[in-house]
Amino acid sequence: MTTHIKPVETNEYDAVIEAAQAYIDGYRAGDIAGIERAFHQDAIMWGYSGDELLQGPAIPVFASFFKSLGSSPDTRSRLDILAIAPTAAVVRVDMENDVMGASFNDYLSLLKIDGQWKIISKIFQRYA
Repeated sequence: MTTHIKPVETNEYDAVIEAAQAYIDGYRAGDIAGIERAFHQDAIMWGYSGDELLQGPAIPVFASFFKSLGSSPDTRSRLDILAIAPTAAVVRVDMENDVMGASFNDYLSLLKIDGQWKIISKIFQRYA
């Protein structure tokens, strides 16, 4: 007889979206504390801004960006969970109209660490 066990509770989907939304909210507000709530302290970012490959530790990159450009209150976004397991998830972010008028596709990797979902990496493509 086959046993059907659901490996991920529905509330975990909500918790993953909450972690990703904390990133979006921090980005919109130019709030590094919001970014720190969403991202693990050792999180990394890799991606393209046009043809330029950018990479580095996520939190310092955001801190520098906010210091020089400020908030992006008019940014629109959509979050989609692409995959979820008991302790790992991938979220796609579609974001438009940041402070520079740019749009992005982000792919966030999250891990459940000490009971909390944290973004551990972000890969992205920036569009002008």
